[in-house]
Amino acid sequence: MEERSQPAVLICGAGAAGLTLAVDLARRGVPFRLIEKLERPFAGSRGKGIQPRSQEVFEDLGVLDRLVAMGGTYPPPRKYHDDGTHTDEPFEVEPPTPSEPYHIPLMLPQFLTERLLRERLAELGGRVEFGFELLGFEQERDGVVARILGLQGEELVRVQYLIAADGGRSSIRNALGIDFLGKTLGARAMVADVDLVGLNRDAWHQYNSGDMRRLMSLCPLAGTDLFQIQAAIPPEGDVDLSIDALNAMVVERSGRDDIHVQSVSWASAYTMSARLADRYRVDRIFLIGDAAHVHPPTGGQGLNTSVQDAYNLGWKLAAVLGGAPDKLLDTYEEERRPVAEEMLGLSTRLLEAQKRGSMRRGREVHQLDIGYPESALTFEPSSRSAILLPGDRAPDAPLRGAAGCPRRLFDLFTGAHWSLIGYETTHEIAAPRSDLHIHHVGARHELSDDGGHLRDAYGLAPGEWVLVRPDGYVGAIFGSDEGGALETYLKKVGLVFVDRPSSTSA
Repeated sequence: MEERSQPAVLICGAGAAGLTLAVDLARRGVPFRLIEKLERPFAGSRGKGIQPRSQEVFEDLGVLDRLVAMGGTYPPPRKYHDDGTHTDEPFEVEPPTPSEPYHIPLMLPQFLTERLLRERLAELGGRVEFGFELLGFEQERDGVVARILGLQGEELVRVQYLIAADGGRSSIRNALGIDFLGKTLGARAMVADVDLVGLNRDAWHQYNSGDMRRLMSLCPLAGTDLFQIQAAIPPEGDVDLSIDALNAMVVERSGRDDIHVQSVSWASAYTMSARLADRYRVDRIFLIGDAAHVHPPTGGQGLNTSVQDAYNLGWKLAAVLGGAPDKLLDTYEEERRPVAEEMLGLSTRLLEAQKRGSMRRGREVHQLDIGYPESALTFEPSSRSAILLPGDRAPDAPLRGAAGCPRRLFDLFTGAHWSLIGYETTHEIAAPRSDLHIHHVGARHELSDDGGHLRDAYGLAPGEWVLVRPDGYVGAIFGSDEGGALETYLKKVGLVFVDRPSSTSA
């Protein structure tokens, strides 16, 4: 069995969570391996909604425009009644604002989202190793030894951290003995990506709303010529997902004989569950995505929560590997597990509403209001108003550069660094250092807040500074006289100033 030195991080599972983490590590220069036991990419659309907060994440990772170009918006739900009539129910979406540029959920089948993430990963020098399976692992004091079965046989891989992105049936979670607490939700469903004729693509066709025995929807999948069929199925017994069986179900539940399934590209039956891992970390092993939580599909929260798990963990892994204190990694579970717990509750409530035929998706599914107010990384030395507090998502704002060109606050945040923004400041509060970008907004500074959007979104007073984490959340807000508190915070997260002596000539 081959044994060779390996990169710092081993990611097991190349779904949306594993790919997001790999992209984030790749752009930070962290060496990793990403393995997937399947021999080829996942081919289905189990997750098809990308919420506004995840769109902000994908913008930072350099892939959002490609996702939008390939995908599209959700068509309006069209509910069919027993008398053959139907009612279109447009989505109620608030328009974008300067602080929240994305307000419309994007539809893109999971297999296309993952394809674009693989392409982005390739641009950054990474790749997925398909057909590689984790057989076992052992934790040591300074790392993890993993046994992998690959194309050339078994090998031993020594890494500093192992990431379980291996789905709801996670073998890593099971091997660690982590409880997966929760319950099944009394609902069983099927989902299939199909080529069909007889329906137009301008609506999300929904039949038998409120009847969980006969509920069925047929949704055109943006970016493809396919439809996704979702339907309730009996709680017990085998399920026939063949073309003939799907056509029979469509006829029976729609009352129409002009809709014909011509081919099936992917299909699956599943029991809806809401489960949450008791722990997200065991020493040098971390759970992300479905390995940490599984949701019912109502509300479109599962894939998005998984992506944001990876986005939260990526910068912390990079920081600790770069010398930051290990306890920084404890904040991953501290921050993300409560979010998953809340998302499980939301998805379950929406499922119950769907059973009654009264489900409505509002702002709560967009995930823009997720924050970490109780995190150990949230620091507020000054009293201030509640417009924006440390731990909140950092809003966007249009600005103007001193050279005259328009800029966005999100432009300043894009990348692997922290951002320190001074508002109408008169002196420096911190010295420049690696992984910290310092910007000044106001008269005679590099940027202007002509419309007052930054001031309105952040509630900053002249002389205040806002420190934004690499994942786009406010870490702290400081007054101009609180440089010592800022330095203490920066040391805590590994951003230590190193005063290098300048070179002199003889």
